[in-house]
Amino acid sequence: MAKRNLDASTQELAGLTKEQAADEIVDLTARIARANQEYHANDMPQISDADYDALKRRLSELEESFPELRSPDTPSDKVGAAPSEGFGKVTHAQRMMSLSNAFNDEDVQDFTNRIRGFLNLGPDSALAFTAEPKIDGLSLSLRYEDGELVQAATRGDGMIGENVTANARTIADIPQRLQADAPGIVEIRGEVYMAHDDFARLNSGEGARIFANPRNAAAGSLRQLDPKITATRPLKFFAYSWGELTTPLSDTQMGAVDRMAELGFRINPLTRLCPGPDEMIAAWTEIEQQRATLGYDIDGVVYKVNDLGYQARLGFRSTTPRWAIAHKFPAETAWTRLDRIEIQVGRTGALSPVARLDPVTVGGVVVSNATLHNEDYIAGKDSSGNPIREGRDIRAGDWVKVYRAGDVIPKIADVDLARRENDRPYQFPTHCPECGSDAIREPGDSVRRCSGGLICPAQAIEKLKHFVSRSAFDIEGLGAKQIEMFFADDILPIREPADIFTLAKRDAANIGKLKNRDGFGDRSVGKLFDAIEEKRRIQLERLLFAIGIRHLGEVAAVTLARHFGTWEALVVAIDGAATEPAFTAKDDKARRAVLDESPNWSELAGIDGIGSVLVTTLVTSFTQPRERESIDRLTGMLDILPAKARLATQTEISGKTLVFTGTLERMTRAEAKARAEAMGAKVAGSVSARTDLLIAGPGAGSKAKKAADLGVEIIDEDEWMRIAGQ
Repeated sequence: MAKRNLDASTQELAGLTKEQAADEIVDLTARIARANQEYHANDMPQISDADYDALKRRLSELEESFPELRSPDTPSDKVGAAPSEGFGKVTHAQRMMSLSNAFNDEDVQDFTNRIRGFLNLGPDSALAFTAEPKIDGLSLSLRYEDGELVQAATRGDGMIGENVTANARTIADIPQRLQADAPGIVEIRGEVYMAHDDFARLNSGEGARIFANPRNAAAGSLRQLDPKITATRPLKFFAYSWGELTTPLSDTQMGAVDRMAELGFRINPLTRLCPGPDEMIAAWTEIEQQRATLGYDIDGVVYKVNDLGYQARLGFRSTTPRWAIAHKFPAETAWTRLDRIEIQVGRTGALSPVARLDPVTVGGVVVSNATLHNEDYIAGKDSSGNPIREGRDIRAGDWVKVYRAGDVIPKIADVDLARRENDRPYQFPTHCPECGSDAIREPGDSVRRCSGGLICPAQAIEKLKHFVSRSAFDIEGLGAKQIEMFFADDILPIREPADIFTLAKRDAANIGKLKNRDGFGDRSVGKLFDAIEEKRRIQLERLLFAIGIRHLGEVAAVTLARHFGTWEALVVAIDGAATEPAFTAKDDKARRAVLDESPNWSELAGIDGIGSVLVTTLVTSFTQPRERESIDRLTGMLDILPAKARLATQTEISGKTLVFTGTLERMTRAEAKARAEAMGAKVAGSVSARTDLLIAGPGAGSKAKKAADLGVEIIDEDEWMRIAGQ
């Protein structure tokens, strides 16, 4: 493994503040959504698989280092993309999940330790895992009823996929009828892929479309609207999982895999049973050594808890199982020359340095730029002054080692000092390159920020680009390029989000019609206005994310929306918090001292995954006159839909807010929280007047006293186990 890269990444995380981590999560969220759409829906990925994996890895690292920023609905675990309109839609009986990633031996050990901690298993308790190659293809679910194949569906967004039944019937590896004794209903899941030799022949065909790699070829072939085209493509299928069953396949993962083979499916012959992490890592090493000779693409090894009873207890996060993880293969590296360092100004005013590189191929992808994070990173140190890269700084003209890991764009792992010609260290700017305002670095912050605020065009443009991004309002025909054009327009300007929703009215009253501009005509203008009108109805969580408040990422937006339900209820809480003692307190210590006098603040900050940093920023933004006026102008033009409810059956705790305190002896705190959320409850970290139920184990202290003072119902672990159905 690339040990130096991992050490550098760890040091960078150690130097991050909570505010910086929250900022980075906001940026990564939009990139994940865009990559999912390009990869799963369009079969035209714009970033490589390694870049996408690295993006998710960075989010996982941030969430592990700052667990208070993580939510059960973390966007780093989002699955796929919405199904194409060209296919019929299929609602999966059981959600098709993605996988969390491991990148080194320590990650694998941490994974097994988390499993033991969640299940409260001692170090000597047996805990076996299966290990199987992670096929780089397209996920497919096959539904059989009474042994007959009745439906095949892609993963789509995990809940709804595309009906590709006719296409799947053309794949020789997929049985049309299962062998005897199959369950009445069985959904077999696996991966459609294309072998290297078949891929080469497909690409060499006269007049054929040239595919970038076997995965794209397999996805494009399966998702043909004409099944006859799919039938000409050499697709293969490995089975490795299942969905809905009327009868269990086995009581172990390995037994279920063997049962799928008995039913007539191809399973990967490299799948094996591992008693523990040492054997898992040994299996990974052996499979990696065979990677080049397998004849098909794999990008790692998947580990799964073998005991299906344990799998059931471990359950799922929003889109990933707790009982499985993908151990990915290491990123590749390459050396190239750093031509220059450029500064980009983001929507929060952050000055972000970017390395412009002489193009170089890294793992089959041409790389021409890399992130440099901040001025400390360039100087060869973290925000605490500790050296990274053994203290080597980065300068224009340097020869640098580039690797694709840790972020959506590549990073610089090292510098070749022997080839250095530039004797002048890089001087980070102290003024915004866009507006000339002072660029200030506040104490404890590793990021320098433009102080220009609304007068800085870069910040205004980036906020608008964020507003129309895919995870926000996602207005068709109004992307980053169009935002730049309208922002600079003197006749029909868009300078704040509300201007978007007055564009049609202003165009109708204007002599210089939009349809007369280059790139626009009657039809395109009509489609744009229709798309804008359609987005007047917006889900609460999307609106919150779109507004672009610092630290308010997609995760927190969903959490806030589900907690308050409506825009009006949230605004009442924010406005109430703005008048309370906690908001005027000078620091967290002073704030905690007056929380009892600040019920709205306490409720906001007590929501699991929110915290005081985000609440401070949120309340501050809503109390800035110009920003509040802009928000009010926008929301006055919208029909804001209530938050989407969690997909959970109705239980006696559905919709209630729970707090756990003390020591749970029969179920770990993590398992209890997961169980409560699966039953439709909200789990908070602190007690307030809005708490419905306190579950108190031995050692319950101040939370139990506060709950009693507030009249909150208090139950013990026995009663909780009854509610949880354990």
